[in-house]
Formats: sequence, C-alpha cells, structure tokens
Amino acid sequence: LPWAENVPVSDVRRRRDDLAGIFYTGGTTGFPKGVMLSHANMFCAGMALLGEGLARPGGTFLHAAPMFHLADMGLAMPHWLIGNTHSILPAFDAGKVLETIERDKVTNLMLVPAMMQMMLDHSTMGSRDLSSLHTAFYGASAVPEALLDRAKQAIPDAQVFMGFGMTELSPVATMLPPWYQTEEGRARGKQGSSGRATFCAEVRIVDETGIEVPRGTAGEIIVFGPNVMQGYWNQPEMTAAAVRDGWMFTGDGGVMDEDGFITVVDRLKDMIKTGGENVYSAEVENALTKHPAVATCAVIAIPSEQWGEAVHAVVVLKPGEAASPDELSAHCKGLIAGYKCPRSFDFAAELPLSGAGKVLKTKLREPFWRGRTSHVG
Repeated sequence: LPWAENVPVSDVRRRRDDLAGIFYTGGTTGFPKGVMLSHANMFCAGMALLGEGLARPGGTFLHAAPMFHLADMGLAMPHWLIGNTHSILPAFDAGKVLETIERDKVTNLMLVPAMMQMMLDHSTMGSRDLSSLHTAFYGASAVPEALLDRAKQAIPDAQVFMGFGMTELSPVATMLPPWYQTEEGRARGKQGSSGRATFCAEVRIVDETGIEVPRGTAGEIIVFGPNVMQGYWNQPEMTAAAVRDGWMFTGDGGVMDEDGFITVVDRLKDMIKTGGENVYSAEVENALTKHPAVATCAVIAIPSEQWGEAVHAVVVLKPGEAASPDELSAHCKGLIAGYKCPRSFDFAAELPLSGAGKVLKTKLREPFWRGRTSHVG
C-alpha cells in the first residue's frame, strides 16, 4: 500500500485554548465571517452532544451536509470521540444520501431543512431501507412543522433531535430530546421549541440593552459557556460587538418559557416591521408550508409606502400542484393573525441556497431594496 511507508507526524501538543480551526458562517444575512474555535470549544461541545445521546458505540455517521460548515463537523464530533465509523459523500445529493444510508447501514444523520426537503421529495424515498437510522438531527435553520411531520413519518424508527446553535457556539446551545416528539411529549407543548440549554451552556433572552426579559417575552438569545468562540478572524470590532463579558449575542430572536425551553422566532435581521408590528418570518413560513400544495417557501420584508415594510412570500409549489395568491392568503389567515399574512407572492422553481444549504434571503430581498434604505441587512 502506498501509505504504508509514511512516517507519522509528531504530536505538536495543541490543546485547550489553542486554535483548532477557522470555520466560516453561512453568510445568509451578510458576508461570511471566519469563526475561530479552540480545541476546548470543540471538545466541550462534542462531549455535550455525546451526553445528549447523539452517538453510541458501533454507529455510523453520514456526512451529507458540507464538511466546511460546523453543523456537520459539530454533530460528527461525538462520533469521533467514541471511535465510530464515518461515511462521507463528496457533495449533497438526495438520491446518494438515500442510497448510502441503505448501503452503509447509517445510524446517525444530520440534515438542514432544505436537504431534508429534497430527500423526502426524491423519487426513491419510498423504496429505500432506512431502518438502520437510530438518530436524525435537524437544525441549522428553522424547520417547518409540516416538514418535520413528513420526516418522522418517513423514518418512524429514528429518534428525532432538534436544537439551536450557530458556528460561533461550536455549534449547539440548546437541545430538544426525542421524547418531546412523541405523542406524550407533544402534550407538554414543547413541540415547536428548540429545547433547553445543553450541558455546560447557559442561555438567556435579553432586550436591546442586554437585560434579561421576563419569561414569555421575545428578545435576543445570548449564550455563555465553554462552547463560545474565541472570536472572528481578523475582525476585532465585530468580535467585541458579538461577545460581551463572555456572552455570545446570537442575533436570533427567541422566547423562553417557564421551564427554560427556547422557541426561536427569527433572525433579528429577518424580522419584518410592518405598521408598527413585528412579524417573524419563521411563523409565516410555518403557516404557508402547511398548505398541501406548498413544498417550501421564504418570507421576507419588502418596501411599503403605507406600512414601511410589507410581508412578501416566495413560494415553491410541489410538482403538479397549483395554488393562487388568494388561496394561500386565505389559508394563512386561518392559522395566524391577518397582519402577519403575506401581502404579495412570487412563485419560483427553487430558492437560492448557500453552500451550507440555507436559504439566502439576502438574494431574495436584493431586487426589492436596491437603491433604498432599510434596516434589513
């Protein structure tokens, strides 16, 4: 074998606060930033995920999401810690994912919602043996309830984990264990949440001044713990703005209930301010995707002379399905308040995605806001 004559590289003893890697953010709300993570950051996050039950000895983790993105690398960490097998795809392909799960008897899978959607819609979905799957983690962006229900029906034997995090948090801050996805667990009313703070992490919801708000009140999610990044590569001012007294200010809006469970309501930059009211795009998207003709969608703010900003939806319909703007608007009004419903619609064959599989709302907003001033980043 050609590698049999290779000489082992000496251990350079990197550990603890030494830099382990620079991982770039998804760039969905602006230009990607290089996140500096230490060995301690990644080890502590990996141990937390191991404690949550996301890996057990003898398993096989499938790298279906891009490995440059920490959603994949972070969720793989507990499997490296206990010496599990790793199955790696060169690029995401829904058909190849299904084929690989069956061939390699994959036990653990991590997908972002857009990838989950493509996998569930693939023509071979119903003919593949996915019974080896033990856990499936869905995260990296909001997961519509309708999509989550489809996933659980497709792989009923897999334990479904949900969570909240970001590259800057190595990457997970909260976890919703599979029990809350069961019928008994759903009765506890935690279904739409991202769970409670994971091991070694502390989570708060704060106002614009950084003061913690009462339970049930929306604010910004901030996180403290050994999972918080060292900073942004060559961006000291951005680092100082994001990490204050050890707390990572995530830029995500959320609500914490009396039991400490977090519900993520929106990226603060994606929140729509219309007629003096705050509309969270994730809530509108969740309502739209419950329509039987809608495959996926993205809700954004567009300029409005009357309201300042108006709610606009870009919709991808399922193959062979049809739905008019009036029909979709009426559907939404049956689920959410009228002022939150889209005032206008565009229909598209697909949504623009980043390399990490997240919807690029900056691209969708660009033609509407070109030449205008807006708080939207």
